[in-house]
Amino acid sequence: MALQWMILTYVVAAEAAIAFLLTLPSPKALKSTLVSLISLILQPSMFIVPFAGFQLLDIYWKNEHRLMCSGETCTAAERDRYEKSIFKAQRNVILCFSACLLYWCIYRVCKYHKEIQSMEEVEKRYKEE
Repeated sequence: MALQWMILTYVVAAEAAIAFLLTLPSPKALKSTLVSLISLILQPSMFIVPFAGFQLLDIYWKNEHRLMCSGETCTAAERDRYEKSIFKAQRNVILCFSACLLYWCIYRVCKYHKEIQSMEEVEKRYKEE
C-alpha cells in the first residue's frame, strides 16, 4: 500500500513542477515548445485520475470498516494508532484530490494556450488581408 502512495506523491510533485513551469513568464517560442511537449505527455498521464479515484474508494471502504476506538475500553496506544490512521487517511484524500486538480489545471492551461495561439493566427491572417 505504501508504494501506491509514494507513486501518487511523486506524480503530484511532478504535476506541481509542470504547473509551475507552465505559469512562469517565458519567451513565446519557449512557451509554445513547452506547451506542445506537455500536451503530448498529458494523454498518457491521464491514468492518474482513475488511479486517484480508486485510491479514494479504498480510503472510503477502509473508513467504513474501521474499528472505532472511542470508548473507555481503548488504551492510549490504541487511541493514538486510531488517530494516526485517521490523519493518514485525511492526508491521502488531500493527495488524491490535488492529483486530479493539478492534472485538470495543467490540461486547461495547455488548452488555453493553444486557443490563444489559434486566435493569434486568425488575427494575423485578418491583418494580412
